[in-house]
Amino acid sequence: MEQLKKIDMKDNYSMNVSLQCVTCGNTGAFDFNEDKTYVRCTACNREYLNGYAELVELNQENINNVLEEKKSEIAQDLKNDILKAFKGNKYIKIK
Repeated sequence: MEQLKKIDMKDNYSMNVSLQCVTCGNTGAFDFNEDKTYVRCTACNREYLNGYAELVELNQENINNVLEEKKSEIAQDLKNDILKAFKGNKYIKIK
């Protein structure tokens, strides 16, 4: 029986999502207090009184879009790696 080849997956699937001010659309220019319970956009001075959690909640759609893209990338990489691992095996057919 043919020995399985090592599946060579990417080492890191980490991602970064830039949070965006819902008022002016500015990304990345925020002032935080020490425990991130208060956030202020430096471009338009909008204050997020519930802090970082409120900013993340308001950016949830952007976060979900990036997450879906990453899921698709991981699924495609996994499929390619499985196809590569079983390439040439006459007993296993993957469609």
